[in-house]
Amino acid sequence: METHKIQIIETIIVLAGYIITHLITKTFVNNKLIQIHLQRDRRKMIVKSVHLLSFLAATIMLSAIWGLKQDEIAVFVGTILTALGIAFFAQWSLLSNITSSLLLFFNHPIKIGDKVKVLDKDCPVEGEVSDLTYFFIHLKTESGETITIPNSLLLQKSVSVIEKKMSLK
Repeated sequence: METHKIQIIETIIVLAGYIITHLITKTFVNNKLIQIHLQRDRRKMIVKSVHLLSFLAATIMLSAIWGLKQDEIAVFVGTILTALGIAFFAQWSLLSNITSSLLLFFNHPIKIGDKVKVLDKDCPVEGEVSDLTYFFIHLKTESGETITIPNSLLLQKSVSVIEKKMSLK
C-alpha cells in the first residue's frame, strides 16, 4: 500500500477512537460522577477536562501519523508544559486564570449558586455565583448586574460565603 493510504487509514482510526472516547466519557464518566453525588457543574467541568485531554492525545497521534518526528513532538509537549509552568507563577496572565480556575474548582468552597461577598477594601462585591469558567467567575448582583472577576484575582482576595446552595444535581 502507498504511504498516504496508510496514513489516511490511521487517521480515520484515530478520529473514530476520539469520537468513541468522547461519547464514552460523556455518558460513562458522567454516570459514575452522578453515583458519587457530585454537583452538576463540577461534573461538566471534569468531563470537559477529559475531553480536552483526549483531544490533545488525538492531536499528538495525528501529528505523528502525518510526519512529525518524535523530537518535534517532544518540543511541542515541552512547550506546553513550560507554558503551564509559567502559569503557576505569572499572576496576571491568561494562563494563571486557567490555573486558578482549577484551584477554585478542586479546593475552594465556592460553588455555582452560592451567594458570596468578595471582601475588597476598595470595592466590595456581593452576588450569586452564576458561572465559573476557565478565566472568570461570574457574580449576579441583586440589581441584576453580572460582574466578572478574574479567577487569579479571586484567589488573592478574601471571600465570604453568605448562603450555600444545597443542590446535588
